Amino acid sequence: MPRRDELRQIAKVAGLYYQRGVRQADIAAQMSLSQSTVSRLLKRAEQERIVRITVSVPPGAHTELESELEATYGLKEAVVVDTVGEDEQILRDLGSAAAFYVESTLKEGDVVGISSWSATLLAMVDAMHPLPRSAKADVVQILGGVGNPAAEVHAAHLTGRLAAFTHGKAVFLPTPGVAGSADAARIYIDDPFVRSAVEKFDHVTLALVGIGTLEPSTLLASSGNIFSAEELDLLRARSAVGDICLRFFDRQGQRVLTPLDERVIGIRPDQLRKVARSVGIAGGRRKHDAIRGALSGGWINVLITDRWTAEALTNQPSNGRA
Repeated sequence: MPRRDELRQIAKVAGLYYQRGVRQADIAAQMSLSQSTVSRLLKRAEQERIVRITVSVPPGAHTELESELEATYGLKEAVVVDTVGEDEQILRDLGSAAAFYVESTLKEGDVVGISSWSATLLAMVDAMHPLPRSAKADVVQILGGVGNPAAEVHAAHLTGRLAAFTHGKAVFLPTPGVAGSADAARIYIDDPFVRSAVEKFDHVTLALVGIGTLEPSTLLASSGNIFSAEELDLLRARSAVGDICLRFFDRQGQRVLTPLDERVIGIRPDQLRKVARSVGIAGGRRKHDAIRGALSGGWINVLITDRWTAEALTNQPSNGRA
């Protein structure tokens, strides 16, 4: 048990440091102690509960929920966004949170892979601010972006504008996301410009992807990069619940392989799993099964989602929300 005089000294050092804001070096000089002794006494102040450190979580932050997601699914990081309203508002709020995540974590020399045909990623790019030139990073399109001309502008906008913000080079994938046949997909990949883009997939250090359901989103449907109703029925019969870059998986995150997969031109799941930070940005009630499957199968290691989806994924009560 520490002596009373020792406790008095600990309390004095703690008061100077925490209450009066005196630097450790100045405390050492004032009290004729070494700086290492001051540091040790501050640690003792916590051990003896003379100092109790608390973190006041601001309204709208859900750090405990984020920690539970990380522990449950082995994530590097989870970002839970406090949002109200329905899908359109959730999309905008997730886009804003994803923009901040990229702005605050991007490192010089990163190679960013970005999927096409994602409304959430489009909202992210629209919410971004230009980064310092020291954060130069190239941007690679990791899913074919050629489609219906009325929608194709979105795919080019995603890659080009993000590259402008990061002061890096934009590498486009000038193919459709879904070719008409497996033979057509192979012909596309033999093109030197396409091959040059595809070869960069193995060098991606930060992947930004949406998580889709079996039923295509409005943006994806308008692009023409979708499978027919009969082909979707085949995927449904194989228990598919969602996709990342048009590679489908079931509720357990196991890949659902069909001949349709040979028509997709984009990053492969094995390549995506090797990316240091593979960030899934998705939310909304209709995507719960797809997001759970993506997490269970380890398709992503960072998740940005809304509070209600996070509660469903961790089986927490939804505080009265239907």
